[in-house]
Amino acid sequence: MSDFINVSDSNKREYNAVVDHPLQSFEWGEFRKKTGVKVARRALVKNGKIVDGFTLTLHKVPKTPFCIGYFPKGKIPSKEILEELYKVGLDENCIFIQLEPNVEKDSFKLPKNKYSIISSHRPLFTKYSFVLNLKQSEEEILENMHHKTRYNIKIAQKHGVKIIEDSSKKGFEEYLGLLLETQRRQKFYAHNASYHKQLWNELSNKIQNNALSYHLFHAVYGADKKEEKIIASWVLFVFKDKLYYPYGASSREYRQTMASNLIAWEAIRFGKKMNLSEFDMWGALSPDPNTNDPWYGFHKFKEGYGGELVEFAGSFDLIIRKNLYTSYKIMDKLRWAYLGARSFLRR
Repeated sequence: MSDFINVSDSNKREYNAVVDHPLQSFEWGEFRKKTGVKVARRALVKNGKIVDGFTLTLHKVPKTPFCIGYFPKGKIPSKEILEELYKVGLDENCIFIQLEPNVEKDSFKLPKNKYSIISSHRPLFTKYSFVLNLKQSEEEILENMHHKTRYNIKIAQKHGVKIIEDSSKKGFEEYLGLLLETQRRQKFYAHNASYHKQLWNELSNKIQNNALSYHLFHAVYGADKKEEKIIASWVLFVFKDKLYYPYGASSREYRQTMASNLIAWEAIRFGKKMNLSEFDMWGALSPDPNTNDPWYGFHKFKEGYGGELVEFAGSFDLIIRKNLYTSYKIMDKLRWAYLGARSFLRR
């Protein structure tokens, strides 16, 4: 016999055992609730045991009674999961639910179902990511890096850059200051300070078995001159046997030290010390990227570490209300065109 139940603190470990990505973890759902987002979290129980589940966030469409569901980085949804998603979508007045599976393209195939599921008009998560095998030795990883990446790591070491882990309040405030500076400099849409503070509040002390954990790494420059300055910071997630790099920031100053190259190398070494299997560097461009793309430099930076460029299945919309879906797409495209034009005019 099978049934769906709500996931609570009492069964969070069982739930975490059947999901595969930080954005589907129990802890991520708790964090999103603290940011004011409604969360629907279900577990499929068979013969008294949790065997599958999902975390779905629900986002209000302004000035309407409707919302959009978002199901990021889940497994291939089974027929039972699709039925439950559709049921939740109806109950929550969703126009559609956006699915972005954490499944490689070649392995992805939806089960036969009665629902209308089409490619999304606007994907949210990147379709590609560099994933590095941490089961290799340090020597093998270094050998497989681009020669310039190895050189830049040595440059950072020669400049006396030191990497420390500090997830304390002081460490977070240093990171947040760098992050806001980076956002202003690069002029990209990003989460605000409140979002990052809540993330740190919710996750930084969750070093528990089978839980999502948060780690702040900093590149410190000038320690030998007694004038320490944090010039780069990375947020790392650990979930189960994998390491992730979701957020980072760097100073405009001291770019010649190549601090980010060293912090990436120490992140790799951290993952190996924790006996993790993979390092997902959280987003990349396609195999033949446009050199004019604003993310091209970041893509090349990640590529230098020798990970495999993985292509995921993509983004799909499970349509709940067909009569509203087309209208929503038109309004959404107009909204993003307006935001893009406003950003351009502010340059």
